[in-house]
Amino acid sequence: MKFSMLSATALVSLALATSGSAETLVVNSYGGPYEKIIRERIIEPFEVKFGIDVLYDAVGSASQDYAKIKATGGRPGFDVVVMTASQSLDGCKEGLLEKFTPETVPNLARLSPAIAAVAGPCGAVHEVQYLSLLYRKDKLPKAPDSWSALLDENLRGEIILPTFQNIMAAYLMEVLSVANGGDLLDNVEPGFAAMAKLAKQSIGFEQSSSVMETYIKDGQVWAMPFWNGRAQLLADSGLPVDYVLPKEGSIPLVATLNIPKDAENRQAALRFVNFFLEKTSQEAWVTGYKVGSARTDIDVPADIRAKQITTEADLKALLLPDLGAVATRLSAWGKRWERDVVAAAE
Repeated sequence: MKFSMLSATALVSLALATSGSAETLVVNSYGGPYEKIIRERIIEPFEVKFGIDVLYDAVGSASQDYAKIKATGGRPGFDVVVMTASQSLDGCKEGLLEKFTPETVPNLARLSPAIAAVAGPCGAVHEVQYLSLLYRKDKLPKAPDSWSALLDENLRGEIILPTFQNIMAAYLMEVLSVANGGDLLDNVEPGFAAMAKLAKQSIGFEQSSSVMETYIKDGQVWAMPFWNGRAQLLADSGLPVDYVLPKEGSIPLVATLNIPKDAENRQAALRFVNFFLEKTSQEAWVTGYKVGSARTDIDVPADIRAKQITTEADLKALLLPDLGAVATRLSAWGKRWERDVVAAAE
């Protein structure tokens, strides 16, 4: 559960005031299962190795965190924040985030250049997820292998789609565009045509991923697009669900570590970022949170490797749109989504 912004800030201030001479680092990220895993797998080992006290601030989504960085001119009260490549690119362009180099973060050199480039110089890629096809095993006993499975007549009225305010919508449209002869940016006509067909299959649209998952939890829907990290959490909870990376490919959700430009504890923050990218840390994170990595030299169990992005071949199979170019098109795409996709569902 997340605290309110006010209470979280007060707690951080109190902890800073009572921490004595110990060096302190404020890390902002997510609550729930994520917080438990990052504490056990990353934060506690970091504290032991460096003798730095980490205060964990579980407030805000990536977009809300970036808004706070922007509103405070790069001094938001936290030193490290987990965001996505999109915020990393925006923050770098606006001069609000620290630029990383191999000198300040040596483990950057161990990341896949193609994935690292997606996030730009201000984002250290610590995790790679992908847009997966999540489905109920008790309703679809045979695992689907294609995005076209969502158009099966048996799934009419049994799927749900994201609203365009959720980036999953744009990514799914782009994937379907490529699958139907278009591309990721300039020729997306096939993508919108495919989405209009999917809209007729859907019971509706939801913006929040957390709300979307309630539909598959209670069996109201049998299949839907979903980030594979969250899909794995649902599978691990005992629900009769599984997920696949369809044969046409998928677009990744590239998660990044970022440091606001005027972070109070810059050196400790750089140490934390580099530590998170260590081979052993990445192995701990991938096996704990069950996501992918931009490091391809990690050693993880075969069952995890089979579902996650962990090799060069896995990375090369992903579709990598220019996120900066995507950002310039989102407004126009959003209008078209309402006109062509939402209208088709009504």
